[in-house]
Amino acid sequence: MTDARRPLTHALAALARVEPARIGDVIAARLSGGLPDVALENADPATIAAFRARAEAELETPWPQPRAHDAARFHLDGDRISWEHPAFARQHRLTRVAVLASGTGEDRWIDETLDGAIMLAEQSSWCWPAHDDTRARHGSVLATVTDPYVDLGAGEAVGQLAWLDHIAGDVVEARYPGFRARLAHEARVRVLDPFVARRDWRWIDFGGRVNNWNPWIHGNVIAAALQFLDGDERARVVSLAIEGMDLYVASLPEDGAIDEGYAYWWNGACRLVEALDLIAHATGLDATGEIAAVRETIAFPHRMHLGEKWFVNAADGQALQRDPQPWHALHRAARRIGDETAASFAALHRDPSMSAVAESEGLGRVARGIADADWLAAGPGADPLPERTWLPSTEMLIVRGATGSAAGLAFAAKGGHNDESHNHNDVGSVIVASDGVPVVVDAGRPTYDARTFGPDRYDLWPMQSQWHGVPFVRGAGQPAGERFAARDVVAGDREISMDLAGAYDVPALAEWRRTVSLDGDDVLIDDAWRFDEDGDEPTEVRFVLAGEVTLTSGSARVVPLSGAAPVALTWDPDAPATLEEKLLEDPMLSHVWGEHLTRLSIDVSDRTEISVRVRHNEPMKERR
Repeated sequence: MTDARRPLTHALAALARVEPARIGDVIAARLSGGLPDVALENADPATIAAFRARAEAELETPWPQPRAHDAARFHLDGDRISWEHPAFARQHRLTRVAVLASGTGEDRWIDETLDGAIMLAEQSSWCWPAHDDTRARHGSVLATVTDPYVDLGAGEAVGQLAWLDHIAGDVVEARYPGFRARLAHEARVRVLDPFVARRDWRWIDFGGRVNNWNPWIHGNVIAAALQFLDGDERARVVSLAIEGMDLYVASLPEDGAIDEGYAYWWNGACRLVEALDLIAHATGLDATGEIAAVRETIAFPHRMHLGEKWFVNAADGQALQRDPQPWHALHRAARRIGDETAASFAALHRDPSMSAVAESEGLGRVARGIADADWLAAGPGADPLPERTWLPSTEMLIVRGATGSAAGLAFAAKGGHNDESHNHNDVGSVIVASDGVPVVVDAGRPTYDARTFGPDRYDLWPMQSQWHGVPFVRGAGQPAGERFAARDVVAGDREISMDLAGAYDVPALAEWRRTVSLDGDDVLIDDAWRFDEDGDEPTEVRFVLAGEVTLTSGSARVVPLSGAAPVALTWDPDAPATLEEKLLEDPMLSHVWGEHLTRLSIDVSDRTEISVRVRHNEPMKERR
């Protein structure tokens, strides 16, 4: 591996004051203890009360049980959630009772912890069926138990059992001798031994395209190694994990942006900084603040914030998060590098009257967050809402009227290319928010199934450019592929300009210049284009709108979600327009946008330019 792809190794070596080639020996010599101590006697009472209420309500109910025929469904009809939902629900229940067993020592919670952990140990595979390579390697639609695949699911399972053993292993072992040996055995044969023995894990590199699987799995492997291994074995696994994470760190751009979008930060870059935290605990070498891209990525969440619960989304990210996020992990990372702005933004999401953590975060995150004294004391926090954020790696510009306020209009516009991680064909896409609420939107992703990451991905409408705020050119949307990209992207203080012609497979399209700007209190989207030859196919400028839309000549009025101020999109009334409503039956989409989204299509077939202005129905001075 070249030095350019070893930034983590070099940072650790610099901290240890040794040559990079010697860092393995240093890691082996410095590794001590297991996982970080968790003082559950000081755990957040609101979380404990919530866990107890849910655990008591399900105490006499059967544990959720993922079934074999549901595991096979991914290969038969593409369904993945019928297996995943009960599997995830069982792990959430196990997290709750493990915390209660550790914190109370009560027999009922110890018994529940035993049952849940052994059920997990007896599950044929910890790999999520959608990820298993068993069919390719063995021709089977069910897991091959003699050839376990280490994926996100296996990583989460082994991480859960490592943290369970750390916080509750003693009390369960005292009542049920042999329990801890069983956990250690399962961790070894299902994850730790395969991780070392098989080095062709595609998630380490993905053929040069590293994504969030890398730090997510490696972090859980490190946790398991610290808890279940010792001596040379532990050092070998941790060193391999560091070597693998080097590839992810090398892929992080200097601006800290995540091309998969804000939603994936939590299970990508955040997983990385949590893994670095474990390495720092085990070795005394904390590289978090030593790598520019890592420091910058800790600022990424607040840079993507639009207001209240809304965020700029791209690719498979969502504008509104469905599950609670581990804000305590961001808070802890920001504290470690002295980023007061990021720490304050995380603290903004700490409500002392609510649970400090959620079991859906996973036991490791719960264990760290539930007893983090600084996190539990955090507040009230502040929202920086920077006036301008420019991320050159993803060619995304976000602009609002003033720093620190979500009032008025803000926009996000991106260039990029159509082979980004979790890609949507969205080069030139525009998002506009009213008072922090998206009104010109990116739909985000549907529920994952077999099509999502296969050859039929772009049959799904949310991934198509036709359902993004980009032009539809001579009857064609944007194709997938890295060569379909924005050109000549220029970002100014309050505007971004780019040529979109390269994002289309339309030979006659010579140029499509899109400029998005904050013009006073308004957002202005200017498009100008030229073709080398005439054509009859329709050309449209399109936007996807959230809320209730009313169309009149040259204007579309939108009453946004969440009570934000209504806006109007206006253009030359000689350009006819139509609305198409898309009913949202998928809960992954309806959770964010409600019952429907609306596509506005402005016919520009007989033109070479058009301007669309987005403005509040009443001037800002009247709204203030």
